[in-house]
Amino acid sequence: MCGRYAATKNPAELVREFDAADETGGQTRGADYNVAPTKNAITVVQRHPRDAEGHVLTEEPSVRTLRVMRWGLVPFWAKDPSVGNRMINTRAETASEKPAFKRALAQRRCLVPADGWYEWRRTDGKREPFYLTGEDLAFAGIWESWRDPKDRDAPPLVTFSIITTDAVGRLTEIHERMPLAMPRRRWADWLDPDRTEAGELLAPAEDLVDSLELRPVSDRVNNVRNNGPELVARVEPAAADLDEPLFELPK
Repeated sequence: MCGRYAATKNPAELVREFDAADETGGQTRGADYNVAPTKNAITVVQRHPRDAEGHVLTEEPSVRTLRVMRWGLVPFWAKDPSVGNRMINTRAETASEKPAFKRALAQRRCLVPADGWYEWRRTDGKREPFYLTGEDLAFAGIWESWRDPKDRDAPPLVTFSIITTDAVGRLTEIHERMPLAMPRRRWADWLDPDRTEAGELLAPAEDLVDSLELRPVSDRVNNVRNNGPELVARVEPAAADLDEPLFELPK
């Protein structure tokens, strides 16, 4: 499960980290410590260039770029973009089978840069928030471009979904699922536009998971209106602010 994450690096930092060109077009809003579904976020894609008529130039080298997309995948065949509200995550186990995801998994994969993500552990009927963070963190994702069938002249809506898998290692103490965190050594293979089979890349990297910090934080993160570095500060569970409304993660 991944229902909230933090992404604080600016495009210039991400350009260097991912060796990518900046095509965010000034759409970014700065550091976000509480990225939630339906928000816009920076992603990394790698595509072959197109000619003036829109044809893909497969003989030309692919180019890696930063792009802003909305979180919540809207399949190209959807009649209404609201379907994306239910597709913020894609299960690795069934991604190659589900009609909403299989084409994107084969043809449109992306990375989602993050500083870390939030997870909630249920203990004695209460939900304790944790922040899971580490170096060079990026989630495996897929993306789609959707056009409104009622208005073909409108610009396309570009959306993404984060791949999730069974939790491994210490993360099982927090939650049974986790986003598929891609180690740097897999970035090039995951983004490769000429690679249509990604099955072997869907296994979690346990060495990366073992390196993560599991940090208890305030449940101020439960409220999407809260946003700032205080959300990722270590707070012992007993000191959490229990007056904040509980955010229910999408099923």
